[in-house]
Parts: sequence; C-alpha cells; structure tokens
Amino acid sequence: MAKKEYTPALGFDWLSDWYDLAIKLTMPERKFRNRLVDLLDPGDREDILEFGFGTGANLLIAAGRSPGSHFVGLDIDPKIREVAERRLSRNQLFIRLELYDGYEFPFRANSFDKVYSCLVFHHLERQAKIDCLREIHRVLKPRGKLIIGDWGKAKSRLMRVAFYLVQIIDGFKTTTDNVNGLLPDFMKQTGFSRVEEESCVNTKIGSFCYYTGEILNQEI
Repeated sequence: MAKKEYTPALGFDWLSDWYDLAIKLTMPERKFRNRLVDLLDPGDREDILEFGFGTGANLLIAAGRSPGSHFVGLDIDPKIREVAERRLSRNQLFIRLELYDGYEFPFRANSFDKVYSCLVFHHLERQAKIDCLREIHRVLKPRGKLIIGDWGKAKSRLMRVAFYLVQIIDGFKTTTDNVNGLLPDFMKQTGFSRVEEESCVNTKIGSFCYYTGEILNQEI
C-alpha cells in the first residue's frame, strides 16, 4: 500500500527546522508540555508510545522525568524524524523512533501501557482521526490509557478568532472538528471509556485542550 499523503508540521518540509521556534512564539511551551507529561504520569517499566513525536520535545521531558519507562516514538514524516534524532542525541537519549505509512501502526496488539499525542490530530481529516484512534486502541494493553493534547473548542470568542490563524496554515478541513470539540466524541466512538477533557490552556492562537480515555475491554 502506498504511503498516505501528509502535511508537514508547518505546511512545508523546509519549515520543519523552524517548528520549535514557532511554538515558542505562539504558546506557553513549558506550561503546555509539562501539563501533558503530568497527565501521562510515566511509570517505571511502562511501555509508552508517542504518536507523532515531532521534534522530540515531549519525549525529552517525559524520558527525563521517568528514565525507567520504555518510550517509543511514531511519526509519518522522515524530515521531522531527523530533527528529533539530532535533538535526542544531543541530550544522550536513545529512543526508538519509528516511521509508518499513515495506515496501520507497526506494532502488535496490546503493546503499550500508555499512548500520548500532542498537536497531531488537528492535521488529520476526520476519517484519518478515527482510523488512528482505532490503531491506538489496538496497540494499547487492557486498562491502557490515551492522552491527547491538541486544539479544542474555543473557550472564548477571542480564542475562536485567534484560532483562524491555525486554520489558515493547517487547513479548515482538518481543524474544524477540533474547534467544534469533536475529539472526545471520536474517542468514545472508537472504544475508549472514561473520556474526559481534563483541562485547557489558552494560547495566542487558540484553546489547547487535554483529553484522556481508557480501555476497559478490547472489544470495539
């Protein structure tokens, strides 16, 4: 099967090296990344997957906080993997970073205790969102947990107006479901239980929300 087409983080491959700077300028980076890892709460000997590892910023924080956890990263973008590998290597972290074709994850069922994802789902069209959630469900162990940090329903009119910048850059087709607050519905639809919006951070470009869900059984 051919590799699914994808849009790089800032729209073009040549902008990928500038992604971290764009985040620093538009979002409270330390706050939103640390909150994500707080919700992840990595534990010793847990197998943890980051879906969409980007430049490796979240892996750096999570692995530093819990060196006894076993982290794996998954992404579709070979250019961003190069950026992440350089970053992790500079910090003497050697984490397996896998690429996939946009369809099936290259892992067996019931492989991970936790999966987390940050700023990925707003890049995906609706069916791709659902397909990826199904794959996450498949690779999670029973009682496994999913944590998503991404754009959500705007918490004020100002946040809604600010989010238009993200939609102009990343496309209205992929971002509309996020701003309509539909990610929790998709999580429930794909078999996750105890789905919650845990908290939200207002940024210069929109409301960044955290969603969690658990697997109570393996039948969806």
